[in-house]
Amino acid sequence: MQSSYTQMKIKLCTPVLLMYTVICSIQAQTVLPYKNPALPVTQRVQDLLQRMTVEEKSWQLLMIPGDINPADTLQYKQGIFGLQVSAAAQGDAGGQLLQYNTGENAYTLAQKINRIQRFFVEKTRLGIPIIAFDEALHGLVRQGATAFPQAIGLAASFDTVLMRQVAAAIASETKARGIRDVLGPVINIATDVRWGRTEETYGEDPTLTAAMAVAYTSAFEKKGIITTPKHLIANVGDGGRDSYPIHLSERQLKELHLPPFKAAIQQGGARSVMTAYNSVNGTASSANGWLLRNQLKKEWGFTGFVISDASAVGGEVVLHNTAASYAQSGAHAINNGLDVIFQTQYQHHQLFYPAFTDGSIQQASMDEAVARVLKAKFELGLFENPYVNEVEAKQWVDYKGHKALALQAAQAAIVLLKNESANGKQQPVLPLSPYISSIAVIGQEAVAARLGGYSGPGNGSINILQGIQQAAGKALVSYAPGAAILCPEYATVPAAYLYNAQGNGLQAQYFDNLTLQSNPVLTRVDKQLDFLWTLSSPDETLPADHYAARWTGQLKAPHTGQLRIGLQANDGYRLYLNNKLLINRWTKNSYSTQLATIVIEKDKYYDLKVEFYEPAGNARIKLVWDAGIDSSWQQQL
Repeated sequence: MQSSYTQMKIKLCTPVLLMYTVICSIQAQTVLPYKNPALPVTQRVQDLLQRMTVEEKSWQLLMIPGDINPADTLQYKQGIFGLQVSAAAQGDAGGQLLQYNTGENAYTLAQKINRIQRFFVEKTRLGIPIIAFDEALHGLVRQGATAFPQAIGLAASFDTVLMRQVAAAIASETKARGIRDVLGPVINIATDVRWGRTEETYGEDPTLTAAMAVAYTSAFEKKGIITTPKHLIANVGDGGRDSYPIHLSERQLKELHLPPFKAAIQQGGARSVMTAYNSVNGTASSANGWLLRNQLKKEWGFTGFVISDASAVGGEVVLHNTAASYAQSGAHAINNGLDVIFQTQYQHHQLFYPAFTDGSIQQASMDEAVARVLKAKFELGLFENPYVNEVEAKQWVDYKGHKALALQAAQAAIVLLKNESANGKQQPVLPLSPYISSIAVIGQEAVAARLGGYSGPGNGSINILQGIQQAAGKALVSYAPGAAILCPEYATVPAAYLYNAQGNGLQAQYFDNLTLQSNPVLTRVDKQLDFLWTLSSPDETLPADHYAARWTGQLKAPHTGQLRIGLQANDGYRLYLNNKLLINRWTKNSYSTQLATIVIEKDKYYDLKVEFYEPAGNARIKLVWDAGIDSSWQQQL
């Protein structure tokens, strides 16, 4: 039997245990405020923000291309802003180029995004979903997506109603795959047609560009997809140079370059903006407080988030020379109004993370940036509905319902400059006369079926030759490729003709000075002499500028007779053959080509030495020879 004391103890403890059980049960059923859809977004943001660690916050301010495999899950346990799924980087932290896997159809891509999203929602501490983002300037860059005319062609239609229809079609194809943020449109003003990205723009007129920008962004935003107009600001420099420093007055910026962005935000509802690679009046666009805080967020009242172009934040280190490290460039950016750092590899997070923990990034700036990101994720409904409808996505596999609209847009984009006879008596060239018996089509572009930059494979492309053949009726259509699009006069000397004591290639020595003095800081074998170090140094042991290099070895003669050999480079360079100085441009030069003519004997070896120095700016060095002197030996390589 239990003692009276024991019985009394049980009686006293029972209510306490019952109360404890009830409290635990209530707590288990309580929904955390940030997970409660009935609460205002601002309240949910603040609740989630105060629960986050500094590391978790830093990851919400990073976006990268890539996927998540089972082995990667520990790496992403802190979450991330978002991923450009099925894309990958080309190059180092200073690199800007991405490559895309366009082989996945709408269904398989939706499945992949769901699998990745499920990890972040169910396996990370706070369950913050990601934003899947992608490119969609004139059609989503994915397999099976419809390719519409390039932006410059759509602008040539001067038809904003048609532009809205095109944008709505792209948005439908985009959302069905699970993409919730598109990096577009490009609304830079094309002030110089020599700029290589002119085709991505809506032209040179700010009024037309603004109208097209509003038509594009509003169509996407209404379907629940964030648009990211780019590149803020004036991405084209003097002479059409891409990402070149620009120096413009405030009036020039406000009257010419800024109006399309203001319209896209205030009228089109764009909830994101991308900064440019270039600097604006001496300050990198991604760290420009006047541009991002004063103009964008204060004067325009922009409440969305600002992202950098790919690897643009590090441009302060490798391009503008306004930061001593990636961490410092990240601090400059976040403190001055950037919200999300767009990098090209997972490992790049560690380059910027020290600034989040050492106080370089102000707490208020960090929290503001994270809050803007979280606000967008709540507004997209990702906390309540994080997954793509895979059944709907399957319906978009091999979907061709938008091809008629693409044709309509292409027809509206055509600008016919002249269609009349020389003397006014003959019939105009177009439409083709039914009495024409033969048509000659000449040029490689006729069979290329080019869709332009930032394009997927298209949804059944028809090239120019095929189009003419379909329209020619009974006329005989003859085709010839004609001259090649590219006719290189010089070719890089192949590794098969370069030798050193260890085999193919040249022995390379790199120096941390401009005079090739003292011991080299790096020695290695370079298979070919063909390098571009504009955004980086030859190796992490060398500075980004102020270095020199020497390559030595032997050249095996490809044939008997004359050969022109030389260097394409900028800054100082010299070429020696059998200890004879053939080329000497040992001064700071712009990019140039210089060759010397020599007489050689087939299979004979000649001592070769190349010297190069880089004081500042662009760095390019290539050992070349005449590509057209004798093609037979090249074909045997």
